[in-house]
Amino acid sequence: TGGPGSGKSSVIEALQRLGYACSEEKGRRIIKEELERSGHALPWRDKTAFRDKMLDEEICAHKHHSRSGGPVFFDRGIIDAYGYTLLEGLEITATLLSGCASHRYDGQIFIFPPWERIFTNDTERKQDFAEALRTHEAMLQAYGVFGYALIRVPLVPVEERVRFILRKLGGE
Repeated sequence: TGGPGSGKSSVIEALQRLGYACSEEKGRRIIKEELERSGHALPWRDKTAFRDKMLDEEICAHKHHSRSGGPVFFDRGIIDAYGYTLLEGLEITATLLSGCASHRYDGQIFIFPPWERIFTNDTERKQDFAEALRTHEAMLQAYGVFGYALIRVPLVPVEERVRFILRKLGGE
């Protein structure tokens, strides 16, 4: 987890190339799909619809990967929907609380801190770096609410980040 532009997706792609099971970031895909079909579940159009769609898709991904035999790396997760809720001041619904509480992640949760040097915008990422900082704080709070201990990923190149994560999991 972490704010936008902190290098999560680059590390996920590197882990995937090494053969690890990975789950893509749902928010970015949702934005692309909503833009293609002129939908409303966009963070700048309907934040609640966007959050709910992310939550549903992350729960589906969690269920899909729950039977995996080895580690699975998620580029964001169910708790991130809660963090987004905090960030945007949205209503905390029973569905959100239930989803976060009943679909637990095993093992270690890695948080990517804001890193201004690599931060960029594009057609799906419209946030500025200040919002990336606020998102990071919201994720710290959200994961804490659900009892997760976070491991801070160092601000080093992708290959070193991958080695750091794999060492924390007990191998390379």
